[in-house]
Amino acid sequence: MPYIIDRRLNSKNKNTVNRQRFLRRYRKQIKQSVSEAIGKRSITDMDRGEDISIPKDDVNEPVFGHGQGGERNFVLSGNKEFATGDKIQRPPQSEGGGSGEGEASDSGEGDDEFVFQISQEEFLEFMFEDLALPNMVKRQLADSSEFKMVRAGYSEAGSPSQLNVVRSLKSAHARKIALGGKNRRRRKALRLELEALTEPLSDDEAARKAEILAEIEVLSRKLNAIPYIDEFDLKYNLTVKLPQPSPKAVMFCLMDVSGSMTEEIKDTAKRFFFLLYLFLKRNYEKIDLVFIRHHNTASEVNEHDFFYSRETGGTVVSSALTLMDEIITSRYSPSQWNIYAAQASDGDNWQGDTEQCVELLNEKILPCVQHFSYIEIGKRPPQELWYSYKAIQSGIFSDRFDLKAVQDNSQIYPVFRQLFERGVK
Repeated sequence: MPYIIDRRLNSKNKNTVNRQRFLRRYRKQIKQSVSEAIGKRSITDMDRGEDISIPKDDVNEPVFGHGQGGERNFVLSGNKEFATGDKIQRPPQSEGGGSGEGEASDSGEGDDEFVFQISQEEFLEFMFEDLALPNMVKRQLADSSEFKMVRAGYSEAGSPSQLNVVRSLKSAHARKIALGGKNRRRRKALRLELEALTEPLSDDEAARKAEILAEIEVLSRKLNAIPYIDEFDLKYNLTVKLPQPSPKAVMFCLMDVSGSMTEEIKDTAKRFFFLLYLFLKRNYEKIDLVFIRHHNTASEVNEHDFFYSRETGGTVVSSALTLMDEIITSRYSPSQWNIYAAQASDGDNWQGDTEQCVELLNEKILPCVQHFSYIEIGKRPPQELWYSYKAIQSGIFSDRFDLKAVQDNSQIYPVFRQLFERGVK
């Protein structure tokens, strides 16, 4: 069996395979560092690489040593400080052990933690590992550009890589049987006749024996002249392109930018949506994103305005849900698209509007979406919108509706993983 060894070198002149093995070995420590880094970064630095620190005790390599017993000879250099039988005192522990914490000391020694750099691609891989959009369904589209190569029998023409050896040998064997069948039967009959001739032979029998041997030789030459395999026998695996269902999806991002949303809360909401944006663009080729900002009115905006516009106003949450329903009706048919939505708010809403939000969700939006996520941000107790949405979660659409509470930036990434962890809803 042939083996292929990848010996390409990365930018640090280290073997790529060895680096991948190292990343697998310390996956737990790296994922923890990635999780901690996300909460500390600004939005613009969310997707860059990271310096990972691993405690020195975690990078120790196993070693083999001699056990007790046996005879061993050593040649050691002499010294002027110790004599045979002296006991050497263990160096005292101190704050200078290389951990980076503690006060200054004039004694002690140790090793710093092992620090290495992971690339942007590796950082995103650890960030979004085992995450997926829930309830994704493949739908057949008229303009599907995805195809799967499937077996469709055999062909007499093709590339050498598609040659079917077994089928070709069967064809060659069948051809030899068909072409040599008559001569093979005649040779068998002559050999039986030859065996029937017993010694001593008469002159006529001797002449007949010579005729039989000559004819057998001619028949054998004809049979041997049939080629073992011919171009006609070659059979190739035939593959054809079969159109595949296309898992097209659209994600609606609904963010509250009303006056009750402080800059701190808005920053936390933007962190969530930026993580969602990175996740979707990295993991899915066919994904549309619809950005909706709302205060007392809602508007569809582009990516830049969604994250950086400073427009604000009152709070009417139903305006965003109404606009989402209009966009679905006009552009994204539920029979052809996997529809998802994520909403972030502080929970404040205009008095009386919450009932309309619940009605829109139950009657128009939830019946046609694959999943709807609601994130309530803030350190205050849950607001009216939270309790109304909580009732939806325990209703008939519990399998496609989820809500989470977030207090600060450090909770964004854990909540994000809970919402989109593979195999959950």
